[in-house]
Amino acid sequence: MSTVILFNKPFGVLSQFTPEAGHRALNEFDFPVGVYAAGRLDHDSEGALLLTDNGPLIKKLLDPKFGHPRTYLAQVEGEITEEAVKKLAAGVEIKGYRTKPCKAEIASEPEGLWPRNPPVRFRANIPTSWVRLTLTEGKNRQVRHMTAAVGFPTLRLIRTKIGNISLNDLQPGQWRIITDKVV
Repeated sequence: MSTVILFNKPFGVLSQFTPEAGHRALNEFDFPVGVYAAGRLDHDSEGALLLTDNGPLIKKLLDPKFGHPRTYLAQVEGEITEEAVKKLAAGVEIKGYRTKPCKAEIASEPEGLWPRNPPVRFRANIPTSWVRLTLTEGKNRQVRHMTAAVGFPTLRLIRTKIGNISLNDLQPGQWRIITDKVV
């Protein structure tokens, strides 16, 4: 039986076991020996990251042909509009590539959301809002590029769900073993 771990990756932590360029890494979270990240989440993003010792599962999770859904909450600069959300859902042009259609909706700030350290910059004259996106592809910094393409730069990005595996009440830096049957 393989080990599958759901980890709530804190802001500023790399999705690798070796610290680099002054960033923290996975080596400080006491994971079982032999697990590796099944995918990545940029150091300036937070939330759900799977780790496992199951090589075929990692390959499946990373293979675009399986298109497993990943859900993100993005805090964006400005009050996001229905028009911008429709554009996100239809797919937008980023770096010469048109993103696949996705689920997109305006969201409210989640109850009980942990504070980010360091906090998102606050500017009194510019409001922020939240959008929830569920993608089946994972280009580098895709959500950030998508929200910027519709005029609402991402300030904070949290992956809340991978497939049917949700963070729920898992706090940053915490992890739990899950069954690979849920993946």
